[in-house]
Amino acid sequence: MRILGIDPGLRTLGWGVIDSRGSRLVHVANGQCLSGDGELATRLLRLYRQLSDVVARFAPDEAAIEQTFVNKDGAGTLKLGQARGVALLTLAQAGLQIGEYAPNRVKKTVVGVGHAGKEQVQHMVRLQLPGCKPEGADAADALAIAICHAHYGGAAGPVLREVGT
Repeated sequence: MRILGIDPGLRTLGWGVIDSRGSRLVHVANGQCLSGDGELATRLLRLYRQLSDVVARFAPDEAAIEQTFVNKDGAGTLKLGQARGVALLTLAQAGLQIGEYAPNRVKKTVVGVGHAGKEQVQHMVRLQLPGCKPEGADAADALAIAICHAHYGGAAGPVLREVGT
């Protein structure tokens, strides 16, 4: 099964593709979609087009995305939600089953600790996907989300699954 993991962000949306063959995970590709500057609608359109290209190039069977957490910056949370909405729309439009995972669940699955730091996540992603060189922290997080989905997702589930902490 080919899994596309998404770490949503308005400025930088991380993505990672892995193949899951039983208990074996293989890195396929990873990268970042950059929205650039300008009006919000234009930035969201850039993310949509780049992510659509990733879906077309790598033809995933399923997808996984990180759930949004609410922080103190309400405007920032809203913008993140809009970028996440674009990602969900892109994945649903491609007919992909989508798993949603809480950040703590992803970290606990990949690192073993629910409050692990970005460096720990990157290190464990490299260990679990030999030869993988994430293009940045967002790409490493996206690969971690894909790894989490490989452990908890699967084709037998509903189209959109939420897995909490």
